[in-house]
This record gives sequence, structure tokens and C-alpha cells, in this order.
Amino acid sequence: MKKPDTPQDEATRLKSLRSLNILDTSAEERFDRLTRLAIRMFDVPIALVSLVDQNRQWFKSCIGLPVSETSRDISFCGHAILDNEIFIIPDASKDKRFADNPLVVNEPDIRFYAGCPLRYLDGSMLGTLCLIDTKPRTLNKEDLEALKDLAELAERELVAVQLATLDDLTRISNRRGFITLAQNSLDLCSRQEIPVSLVFFDLNNFKPINDNFGHAEGDHALKVFADHMRNTFRDSDIFARLGGDEFVVLLTNTTIESAQDIITRFRQSIDSYNKTADRGYDITFCDGIVTAEHGHNHSIEALLSQADSLMYDNKQGSPDCRKKVIAR
Repeated sequence: MKKPDTPQDEATRLKSLRSLNILDTSAEERFDRLTRLAIRMFDVPIALVSLVDQNRQWFKSCIGLPVSETSRDISFCGHAILDNEIFIIPDASKDKRFADNPLVVNEPDIRFYAGCPLRYLDGSMLGTLCLIDTKPRTLNKEDLEALKDLAELAERELVAVQLATLDDLTRISNRRGFITLAQNSLDLCSRQEIPVSLVFFDLNNFKPINDNFGHAEGDHALKVFADHMRNTFRDSDIFARLGGDEFVVLLTNTTIESAQDIITRFRQSIDSYNKTADRGYDITFCDGIVTAEHGHNHSIEALLSQADSLMYDNKQGSPDCRKKVIAR
């Protein structure tokens, strides 16, 4: 059996995939409709919208299989995302790359596979719309075109997913996207006893920027703040604009002390921008940091509420506008 190679743009591809906030979400009719249509059009028992994560392929839509994911090492879709064209295996039992694959020698007894890569806006291959049959077969030219058409519809739905979870102005996650992705990350860290800290940000004196310099300048300040979040925080961190002049970041594998150091560096980055930008005002912020204690179940909404309250208290009285609290 041949394991799938790793795409050259793997880091970018995974970042794009995770920015969708779609992994491990519930089934949706808009994707299930496509796989049902694929089964009717091609007369196959199995059709999937498969997204290839770091170590697994996860099915956003799955008709004909009793599982929601499989290992990437044995996946057919891991091979399919390596090229722009439809990846076809007429008979996997006679293909040396797959003949001894567990998915071929055991259930679901794959023989035929056809996977059309799902491209993201940046060109990354996130997964496939794929057809699977338990008997060998091929596709003609018209079939291939029809499969491409269905894949394009799936691509549009993936883009729509991100548009629903992205902030229009700053192009980072919005509140909806943050809640979904951050809760999944928080649950995972809790199970593995990994420290997590959440930081709630509120820009200081934002209204005077709009009043004195205009709303376009206020929008510019918000985008600058978001850009500095991108440049400061790690790929594993989850950050978002919650609305107005409020932002948040979930720092994984980060103690309260480390979180304070990270926010200090972030503040220094903003201060450095203020010195060189010379736009007639400074971007400053107040923050509240909370951390999730091991052995307790936490919701992102509860942590947000605690961090928001702490930030407000800090804004009212703390000289350095920063304190810490252990969430219980």
C-alpha cells in the first residue's frame, strides 16, 4: 500500500482548511444534497464530501458509509488532492498502490474510486467530492464533466461557509466562527490537559477616532489591529473580531504567565506601529485574560463572559489595564 504524499503547500492548505471552521461540525443539507445527487447521477453506493485534515480525512457529507472519518494514511482522497484533475482508480484490487489497502481488502470493499479535488480561493486543495463503488468501473467524458460540475457546487458551498464565519471588514473570524472553532479546541485541550488562556480585547477611545477622523479611518484602525493579531499569534491560536471594537484570542498550550508575555509583545507591536504611522491618534487597548483550569468543563461563552467582565474592571481601574483570573 502506498501512503499519500504530502502536498508542497501543506501548511497553507491546512491553515485554509481550518479557517473554514467546518471540521467536526454537524451534517448540512446543502452538502448532503450534493452527495445524494451524485449517487443518483452515477449509480454508486457511496458518495462523500471529504476534507483532508493533518492525520485524517473527515466527511462533511457521507452517504453509504457508517463512519465520519478515516486515517489519512489509508485514504484515497489524500492522493486525489495532489493534483488538479479528477483522480480515478477503475479497480483498486488491481492497483499496486491500493490492492492491500484496508479499505479495499475489508469493508467497504472499494474497487472503483473517483475524486474531484475541492479547491479553495487560494488554490489549496482542501478535499474531494468523491464517488466509490464496490465493483470496477470507469467514467466517460460526460461523466467527468458532471462530476466536475458537482465539485464546483461543493466548492461554492465551502466558500459560503467561510463567508458566514468571517468578519467582512477585517477578514478574520467573526463571533460565530470563533465560537465554533474555539469550543472544539477548548474541548480537545481539556481532554488532553493542555493549558488554555483566553484574552478579551477592547480598543480604547475608538469612538473619538470615528468622530474626529471619520469612519473610514476607524475601519483602518480595526484592520490594523487585526493584521497585528495575524502577525503576532501562532497558527494554533484562534482569534476573531467579536464586533465593534472588541476582539478575542484563544491561546492553546499557554499558561496565564505565558499569555501575559504574549500580550506584552503584542502591545509592543501596536506601540511600534503607532510611533511610525503618525495618523494623529494611537491605537491602544485594554485586555482581560482568563485561563481554563484542568479538570473542569468550560464553555467558550462562559470564558468570554468572564474575560469581558475582567477587561471592563481593568479598564475602570487597573493602571496597566491587565489582570488574570483562573476560570473554574
